[in-house]
Amino acid sequence: MSTDTLAPAPPTGATLHLEDVRLGHAAASVLDGVDLAVGGGEVLTVVGPSGCGKSTLLRTLAGLLPPLAGTVTQDGTPVTGPHADRALVFQDDALLPWRTVRGNVELPLAIRGATRADRRRTATDWLTRVGLAEHAHKHPHQLSGGQRQRVQLARALVAAPRAVLMDEPFGALDAQTREEMQDLLVTVLAGSGATVVFVTHDVDEALYLGDRVALLATGELIDVPHPRSRTADRSALRRRILDSL
Repeated sequence: MSTDTLAPAPPTGATLHLEDVRLGHAAASVLDGVDLAVGGGEVLTVVGPSGCGKSTLLRTLAGLLPPLAGTVTQDGTPVTGPHADRALVFQDDALLPWRTVRGNVELPLAIRGATRADRRRTATDWLTRVGLAEHAHKHPHQLSGGQRQRVQLARALVAAPRAVLMDEPFGALDAQTREEMQDLLVTVLAGSGATVVFVTHDVDEALYLGDRVALLATGELIDVPHPRSRTADRSALRRRILDSL
């Protein structure tokens, strides 16, 4: 078979590394002496009490906030600013209200210079994956909170980033919608190869989504047994995480 007919391989997940890092704003640090390595393709969930620096950690990994000390690298190269390899997903969906659902999803592709036909085809594919193909013509205000988060997820992944940094993206959703979004995230990430760092206050969410859980308050890393399951007994791990809070 000619290699020209083969589908492109999914991108290899980025390796992210923080070494002896101090994080914060100006002279006020919120985290100090952070050493953390995130493997390519890993889903790392991050848990900690309010104000401990979880969001600051994500913004530093995204290249939006330089560390006060130490080094932050992607694949061994210093992170010096934002890059298309790293997508950031917020709790607030941050969709552009004047653009349609399809227009919002197409935006990262337009920034990369994709043709209109390619943008339309790829965005339609991702809207189908997240179950919103029939809503492509609508604007964000016409969607529910869960639907807007589905759009944001499609927009984050449409340009095949090598790392996805997620800041409590499901925190404002009701319990049922939150579980649906967790399951959707697992489904759409399967085979993507992307590395994920997912910040959450929800211990059960951290244990369900993560390959490992990072406890910022103690600096511990917890391995989570696979396969993922909502019914598996994780009580000992749950207590350990709650104790860290």
